[in-house]
Amino acid sequence: MPSSIFSRLKPRFWDHEDAIGGPYQHHFDFHRIWKRAVLVTATVALVPLIIWALAGYRLHQDTAEAELELRTSQLVSNSWRAVSLFMLERRSVLDFIAHDHTLESLNDKARLSGILDNLNKRFSGFMHLGIIASSGVQQAYAGSHRMNGVDFSNLTWFREVLKHGVYISELVMGLREEPHFDFAVKRNLADGSFFVLHAALDAQKFNELIGQFEVGKKTDAFLVNREGVLQTPSRYYGSVFNKIPIRIPDYASKAQVFESKSDNNERVVIGYAYIPKTPFILMIVKQQGELIQPWYKTGWAFTGILAASILMILLVTLAVASQLVDQIHQADQERVDTLHQAEYTNKMVSLGRLASGVAHEINNPLAIINQKAGHIKDIFTLTEAYKKDPKLISLVDSVLATVHRCAEVTKGLLDFTRHLNLSIQTINLAEIINEVHRILTKEAESRCITVGVELADNIPQFESDRGKIEQIFFNLFNYAITVMNDGGHLEIEAGCENADFVSISFSDSGPGIAEKDLKYVFEPFFYSRAGEGGMGLDLAVTYALVQEIGGQISVQSELGRGTRFNIRLPLRVPQQDRKDTGEQGPGA
Repeated sequence: MPSSIFSRLKPRFWDHEDAIGGPYQHHFDFHRIWKRAVLVTATVALVPLIIWALAGYRLHQDTAEAELELRTSQLVSNSWRAVSLFMLERRSVLDFIAHDHTLESLNDKARLSGILDNLNKRFSGFMHLGIIASSGVQQAYAGSHRMNGVDFSNLTWFREVLKHGVYISELVMGLREEPHFDFAVKRNLADGSFFVLHAALDAQKFNELIGQFEVGKKTDAFLVNREGVLQTPSRYYGSVFNKIPIRIPDYASKAQVFESKSDNNERVVIGYAYIPKTPFILMIVKQQGELIQPWYKTGWAFTGILAASILMILLVTLAVASQLVDQIHQADQERVDTLHQAEYTNKMVSLGRLASGVAHEINNPLAIINQKAGHIKDIFTLTEAYKKDPKLISLVDSVLATVHRCAEVTKGLLDFTRHLNLSIQTINLAEIINEVHRILTKEAESRCITVGVELADNIPQFESDRGKIEQIFFNLFNYAITVMNDGGHLEIEAGCENADFVSISFSDSGPGIAEKDLKYVFEPFFYSRAGEGGMGLDLAVTYALVQEIGGQISVQSELGRGTRFNIRLPLRVPQQDRKDTGEQGPGA
């Protein structure tokens, strides 16, 4: 399946980076589950369909071939009847003439010529008539040649008519080198003698008869004798007297059909029938491709329907499997998030208790130290002996500065564990970003860091907590400046994602974060670079602030390529989030 199609049908979880290790590891390999679900469902659905299709295809093919053989057999039978009737009519009319007329009347040339004319008017194709005595010598003749007195006693047809009483010859050239068929009828007389009525039938009439059969443009119909010699011209095998390259089948009383191969190795269907009381075999040759052409069209249509059905089943299978596994993944993801949230909450509760205790324990001594150091500085300032000693004053200032720094640390600990209610007001996002940029641009310039800001024009005003948003932007701005140290570029982009969310990104060109550390970025005391970032609480605080206002934050990073923070803020803070939100942990 092309990747473009798969990209449209793949489940939502496919590109999701599952948490690994720890108490919030996923229970399942969802990629494997999805693949197995697709495989099993597709197999269960497609195997019966394919088996049915193959069976139906074979059954349809067998039925088509059987029907084609039946049609060929019917065509041979119908054509056989026409040829048999043609022969029977002419043999019967000769037998009638021989027995209805006396020998004296038949020996009358005028009378015989009149009979010939009447025959051609009724049947056509008769070339001449002759009366042959028992000696084999022709006594009377009607035709276009002079053949009185010709001796036929040594000819095959004459000897055969003496044996059987009636004889129809194969195609012969005759004494005049004209292709024709000999018809002969013997009549026994009362005195024990006999005579033979002989007729020559033009071969062209046979050709015309065969040509009248509705056999198709690529179908061949012809007559052969028992040795396979053509008695009528053939479309595939040439003119008369050629021997066809087809095995002459054994005698059968009914029309028969068999398969063979032509000279060019193509399969052909051959129907044949023996013409009774004649030396002829009627053969009809059809190319199998022509015969089953309608079946080919049906087969292609069937294949198209099968392919469409398989494609539809695959698409439905993918959709159903994706939906089901997505639901399982979502439920498991919620479990992971819950476990992570619970762990994070427990961690923050413990950290808060520790931080509060440490802060209070430290604040009291710090207050005393700050008070005493202030008194000492006042004494040094007011006493002339010490007033002029800058070393003493600087030592006291150093103590006071250290106390102030410790106080800031304890304040940061308390602020991190403190829960503050939201202060909802109308927010102009561009105004806040520009304000943060204005305040921090001097520090960025001092470190040779360039800052680019790209704001979309379609960002509406929305309701949120301005202070928390400002703090989020300050933290991310400071983080970027800190990790880039000296030199680099920070790009801030903002735009309206849809009717419900606005998106903001902070992209720096810093050293980046290792892939194994990405899942810890929003954890307390995380350091992207050793020795930098104060206590490592900025990103954890940022995450908590984003969660408090109902937003989402994610990170993308690659070592040596920089880091990108993506923020989605709702255009309206949900009602339940307008109160104290409690502790929130980073997402998996």
